[in-house]
Order: sequence, then structure tokens, then C-alpha cells
Amino acid sequence: MSNKLVRVGTTYIPVTNVDISAKWYVKNLGAVLSYQDEEKVILNLADQSFFLVKAEETQSSNFIDSNGNERFSMTFEVNGLDALEELHSFFMESEMQVGNIENRGHAGRNFVFADLDGNKFDVWSELSPNFQEIKKLISE
Repeated sequence: MSNKLVRVGTTYIPVTNVDISAKWYVKNLGAVLSYQDEEKVILNLADQSFFLVKAEETQSSNFIDSNGNERFSMTFEVNGLDALEELHSFFMESEMQVGNIENRGHAGRNFVFADLDGNKFDVWSELSPNFQEIKKLISE
């Protein structure tokens, strides 16, 4: 098949207050605000657009897995264990909701954090091979 999906362009995240959430994402995650109205915010973060969309308080991007655990739907990558530990410390100092650094039995380490509405996100200490190549080309 010559037509294939190339990348994820936009992720939609439900939030209860777009203004407060936008400020949180900018302050804590380094997102760049590109548009805002009463119903949504568009942020640029991690080479992707994120739409924070006003939603009911009971909505989140999380899901319940087959073992009854609430799970995240997205993993961010950082470049190495030192970067993961530094980010984890920053999140802890910022009094964000953040879990412990975990060894999940695969390469690298992870931790989970949540935004103001309880949307959970994962962070992994390993950059994907394709992104490593792109990063290498950009730095040359």
C-alpha cells in the first residue's frame, strides 16, 4: 500500500477549563499556545498539536484496562535516563500529580503524570529510532 499514515498530527484532550488548562500546559510542559477561544486551545508540544477541548468534568483521555487499572493513552519520550530523572524532579517540585520512576521490564524507564483534569500521560526515557535519526540530521 503506497498510502499510509505518516505521523500523528493532533491529539485532543478533554479539559474542564480551557484557560486554566492552557496556562498549566504552558507553565509545566513548555507547550506553546497558538490559538484560544472559549471552547478550545491549540498548543504546540513535542512536535505535535494538542487541542484542549472544553468537556464535562467526568471526561478524560484515560481508559480502564482488562485488569481494571486506569491507564494513559499517550507516552512522551525524552532522551535518556538523566533527562527522565530531571523531568521527574521538575514535575515533583512543581507539585504535579506524578508517579514513581518504574522499571517495566523493557528498555528504559517510565513514569506517569496527570494534568489538572486527571488526564494521565506516560514518559519514557528512550527516543524512538526514527526520531533519533531525525534529531541527528537536524543537529548536523
